[in-house]
Amino acid sequence: MPVTSVSASNSPRNVVVGVAGGIAAYKACHIVRAFKEAGDNVRVVPTESALKFVGQATFEALSGNPVSTTVFDAVDSVQHVKVGQDADLIVIAPATADLMARVAAGRGDDLLAATLLVATCPVVVAPAMHTEMWFNPATVENVEKLRRRGITVIEPAHGRLTGKDTGPGRLPDPEQIVDLANAVHAGARLPRDLEGKKVLITAGGTHEHIDPVRFIGNSSSGRQGFALGEIAAQRGADVTIVAGSTAQLSTPAGAEIVSVVSTQEMFDAVQERASDSDFIVMAAAVADFTPASQATSKLKKGSDSDEDALSTIKLVENPDILATTVHRRNSGELANNPIIVGFAAETGDQDTSALEYAQKKLVKKGCDLLMCNEVGKGKVFGQRHNEGWILDANGGVVEVEHGNKIEVAAQIWDAAVAFRKA
Repeated sequence: MPVTSVSASNSPRNVVVGVAGGIAAYKACHIVRAFKEAGDNVRVVPTESALKFVGQATFEALSGNPVSTTVFDAVDSVQHVKVGQDADLIVIAPATADLMARVAAGRGDDLLAATLLVATCPVVVAPAMHTEMWFNPATVENVEKLRRRGITVIEPAHGRLTGKDTGPGRLPDPEQIVDLANAVHAGARLPRDLEGKKVLITAGGTHEHIDPVRFIGNSSSGRQGFALGEIAAQRGADVTIVAGSTAQLSTPAGAEIVSVVSTQEMFDAVQERASDSDFIVMAAAVADFTPASQATSKLKKGSDSDEDALSTIKLVENPDILATTVHRRNSGELANNPIIVGFAAETGDQDTSALEYAQKKLVKKGCDLLMCNEVGKGKVFGQRHNEGWILDANGGVVEVEHGNKIEVAAQIWDAAVAFRKA
């Protein structure tokens, strides 16, 4: 999947991409290219060890800027201070246990460490290491130190590591790192306020099969649901995503994916897992109706016996996942009394706006919060950006300006956490 990036402003940013000496260093090349293609001025600052994995010439060609590792280069321009002072955003990917230890200790023994010592801009650190290193008490303590100092240390992905090892410690995909970094630069907060909380999210569209080949569906890509999972995981939550039809999206750090096809399957998966959830977010674009019967073999066009079956499809209503879950919560069936967030994909008409339709839906469904998107051709579904309004059960309405779906997800979680506290 190609990596794309969108700068938060129209003017180019000075982005520093730091690279530590790990096997995942090659992924930094995709990150550099993403920021460059967005119009940013990119400076790569690797460690000496990083250059054993990716050569200096590669980073210079991709960034269009000279590459240095030592504080003794360009001494006349005081490079070891200037790079950090001029930076609008610093992204370290991969960050090894050794680099994080040096940064936590306040070391300045190479250009990357010195750059971080003087930087006042947002800093995003993407760790990559073996599972045992990630869970080592020294690394855990160093990560906590960096987070307390305002540095964003994102959770590593779960997956195949170097050799035969599998587990947490894998560098997230470049697209995920770039999106999170842009969100942080745009002001998104990633506090650990969901630590220990269980989050259940629905994402993507559902397919209601007519026969083994044809189905009724929609254009939802699942991006917003996965973005909500990404932010929740980065804020410390234990995340489960019940996913219908989705694009080839990167799995949020540590999230469990439960794959379903139809609305009924999604309904069953949500009801099974709702009881021990602290937050439930219904971001999926589910089908309201399904064929009354599904043919066991492909219906043939033009066949006398099947002509009516294809031209007239009898539909029956699907179960209402959101309303049922709210009813179970209000009846005391859900042990953790979860905050429930709904979504409304609306189009306005000559009499009623999309927002007004969403306000009616919030009252009808009885959820705590509702994210309203005004959808249509080229809007929201399948796109990387979103906008709309966050409505709450107390009558509050917060406008969500046009932004990356990761940024929108951060605002939705801000609202959900604040509503639970209130």
